[in-house]
Amino acid sequence: MTGQLIWLITGCSSGIGEALVRAILAKGDKVIATARPKNGLSGTERLSTLAHVGAAVLELDVTFSQERLMEIAKEAWEIYGHVDVVMNNAGYMDAGTTEEYKYERPRNTEQLTNIIQTHVFGPLNLSRAFLPPMRNRMSGTLLFAGAASPYTTGPVASGYAGSKALLESMVQKMACEVEPFGVRCCVLIFGHYRTNHLSSENCVCSGRKRIPEYEELDILVQKIIKEGHGTQIGDPVKAARFIVDAVRGEGLCLGKELPMRLPVGSDAFVEVRNHCQEVLKICDEWEEIASKTSFLEGEGS
Repeated sequence: MTGQLIWLITGCSSGIGEALVRAILAKGDKVIATARPKNGLSGTERLSTLAHVGAAVLELDVTFSQERLMEIAKEAWEIYGHVDVVMNNAGYMDAGTTEEYKYERPRNTEQLTNIIQTHVFGPLNLSRAFLPPMRNRMSGTLLFAGAASPYTTGPVASGYAGSKALLESMVQKMACEVEPFGVRCCVLIFGHYRTNHLSSENCVCSGRKRIPEYEELDILVQKIIKEGHGTQIGDPVKAARFIVDAVRGEGLCLGKELPMRLPVGSDAFVEVRNHCQEVLKICDEWEEIASKTSFLEGEGS
């Protein structure tokens, strides 16, 4: 994409979202930064620093109703006359065990629903709000914050990994549907970046003496989270600059087509590649016998 682009980013109060806003402005593009209200502050109040450096700001919670998101999309479109790129970035981590989602948990039915609402329904609803005008212009890019966690094995965070996997699967289909209208879709498969993602504010640890059998695992997970916060390998500023260049097809990304899936970070490539190799190994081991479940010639009705 060439020329000055207009971006809208969700979850801009910190981390990758904030870094993206600054990288976009540094490139000379325009950006609408959004955030949800929190701790008695409106979304726009939480973005005052970004407004000061040149971003337009709006209050937006991805869990708003479809009707409300449609209104915000219309408001955002009118700020600069159109929107070229929507980055669905907002999210949080839930590090609980799968079984504990239904045990001794305040509002337990809401916990799993909330993470799916934030990571799946929210981004898809917001994207659907922007698709009609993008289709009319025959141009647009929809970006989604994926994660390497669906490609890894290991305990806990099934709600987080599962929601990211569901999002990726749905975007894969949507990408084919909107491609004829000049709209691109890309899931950015993030590795581990040094943001507040694992902070106590953004990382929910559901395993707090819920099921005794998981107590040892819960203690270990909380220790890993505490030690991991602030030591992640990824630099969010470098990631933001890369994403802007990947969307624009500039810099080291010159001449490259934006793919539907794009790992971001050295650790993300390791985890995705290991997953793919494991799947290929299973195919090699099981294909000959598991493929014998097809009808043979002359069988069936």
